[in-house]
Amino acid sequence: MIKFLKNIFRAAILDASLYEEVEADTSALLPAMLVVLIASVAAGIGNIYEAGVEGIGWISLSALLGWFIWSFLTYFIGTKLMPESQTEADLGQLLRTIGFSSSPGIIRIFGFIPGAGTVLSIISSVWMLVAMIIAVRQALDYSSTLRAIGVVIIGWTVQLLFVLLVASLIT
Repeated sequence: MIKFLKNIFRAAILDASLYEEVEADTSALLPAMLVVLIASVAAGIGNIYEAGVEGIGWISLSALLGWFIWSFLTYFIGTKLMPESQTEADLGQLLRTIGFSSSPGIIRIFGFIPGAGTVLSIISSVWMLVAMIIAVRQALDYSSTLRAIGVVIIGWTVQLLFVLLVASLIT
């Protein structure tokens, strides 16, 4: 448990070596999933006044689904469309590293504090995006951070379009 908490902290402080470790550690998939769940439950608690208690479940489910979809998109874009010569990765490596890049999202638990919700949401979103760029750079063995930024932005855009499409079909 102590190692898990240290890894969450290391991921949040953008320790690139942590992302290398979880990339190589096939047993880190469950902990990565747990980080995504903790961050999503924290977001649900932080938005309890708007989303209600049942919103925590929906936020958690959508976070897990989003994590998997974005990881798959990142894997495909990073290894098939934009690889560097040394790029070698599998989906598990992206799931593990991207899962831990959700660590900064845990601060969203304080979103219920009046006036803090929007600020914390913006801060955590930018922080998580930076963490994901580092995670992707490490998992895909990129020498270029710009390439990692491109992969993350393309994947985010595709995921956003997919979410908007699904939302329009549901409503």
